[in-house]
Amino acid sequence: MKPPGFIYHRPETVEDALGVLADVGPDAKVLAGGQSLVPMMNMRLAAPSHLVDVNRLADLAYVRVGTAADGGREVAVGALARHADVERDEAARAELPLLAQALRYVAHPTIRNRGTTVGSLVHADPSGEMTAVLALLGGSVELRTATASRTVPAGEFFVGPLESCARAGELATRAVFPVPAGRTGSSWHEVARRNGDYAVCGVGALVTLDDVGRVAGARVAYISVGPVPEVLSVADVVEQAPVDAADWVAAGRYAADRLEPESDIHATGEYRRHLAGVLTARALREASARAARLEETILEGSR
Repeated sequence: MKPPGFIYHRPETVEDALGVLADVGPDAKVLAGGQSLVPMMNMRLAAPSHLVDVNRLADLAYVRVGTAADGGREVAVGALARHADVERDEAARAELPLLAQALRYVAHPTIRNRGTTVGSLVHADPSGEMTAVLALLGGSVELRTATASRTVPAGEFFVGPLESCARAGELATRAVFPVPAGRTGSSWHEVARRNGDYAVCGVGALVTLDDVGRVAGARVAYISVGPVPEVLSVADVVEQAPVDAADWVAAGRYAADRLEPESDIHATGEYRRHLAGVLTARALREASARAARLEETILEGSR
């Protein structure tokens, strides 16, 4: 199938793009990677009257590691940074391993070479890995118009399946992923019917240890179990436990009991809940092991 007719715009600067979006209003769609938008247009699931191609906005093709306003560390990803750019960026990988851990599950290398991380977030697919990563880290998305800008936290950005809070005339210019403080390990696990397919269930985990190797915090985020990314704390189950004695299986059951996945043609809700419990325990165990190794590295460096 082919898309219905549309007017094509190819701005050269961010200001030009914002001007076009202001002029054409809600009848426009922004084209960056196009790995979700173009198939939807071809299937007539999306029929914008105007297509605004931002691929010439080279100023937005960046991955930057730096210091946040609160003094912590962060990874900022521009709107034209491809998934592969983020996945392969050595500074981002060193600062925030969870990005690369999750990105390797995004579709196939060909799609990661073209698709953009910010575009994936705006698409707001509840099966998309980066939506859960942003939510788990408490990140945000910057939205700009020709006259203003606003920064929206992940908890408010995703409002429903395939629906973000971006308004007509707004361009998502960057996403910010905060680096967790302290001795924090991370992990991502998911199950799909075939390699590269959307996950039947996916789990990202963060585990933080205190100075003596006990669990100080543990959080998980899920894809494919609800209309928006689901984030849960399991600290009540494992907090203050020595990392090598924490009951991650119990934490998995605790989390799964709080999810309400629906059934579809790919899996029943009960099967998704079962997967959530198993994958949660697996991801938490791996994240805690990585946090312990990080702790050992820090202690070695201080001697």
